[in-house]
Amino acid sequence: MKTVAEIEALLAEVKDPEIPVISLRELGVLRDIQVEDGRVEVTITPTYTGCPAMDVMRLGVEKALRKAGVGNFRVRQVLSPAWTTDWISEEGKQKLLAYGIAPPPHSSDVRTLTGKGPAIACPQCGSSDTVLVSHFGSTACKALYKCNTCKEPFDLFKCH
Repeated sequence: MKTVAEIEALLAEVKDPEIPVISLRELGVLRDIQVEDGRVEVTITPTYTGCPAMDVMRLGVEKALRKAGVGNFRVRQVLSPAWTTDWISEEGKQKLLAYGIAPPPHSSDVRTLTGKGPAIACPQCGSSDTVLVSHFGSTACKALYKCNTCKEPFDLFKCH
């Protein structure tokens, strides 16, 4: 029987299907792992209610568990507490930035919730001379920005 640490290590390899450089753990979607009486229960939380990638995320967790020889498991999706960008690990934020997606500002800054948040730095050139193009980017959890310095468009992982 595998331990929680062993399950956590193997699930660290399960990537977000929309951002394949970041794991579900780094994204904060992987909420809990329990091992009890030979049964493994993994809890995941979507970044948005109705997130279309959740089925793929769940299947990725199930596939990793089966591949590791875990037969008795359950993957549970919970909506409460609601996912927040504060759950993205620092390593995850650095991976987002390296991938060309601006990591979210800290969500406890009320300005980020009103759309009057701090300037968002371009992940390509680092300039803070950026402008919001659309509240919706390549996915519902991202907003589309444009850098006025290098002229490149980029996604911002929305704060919530």
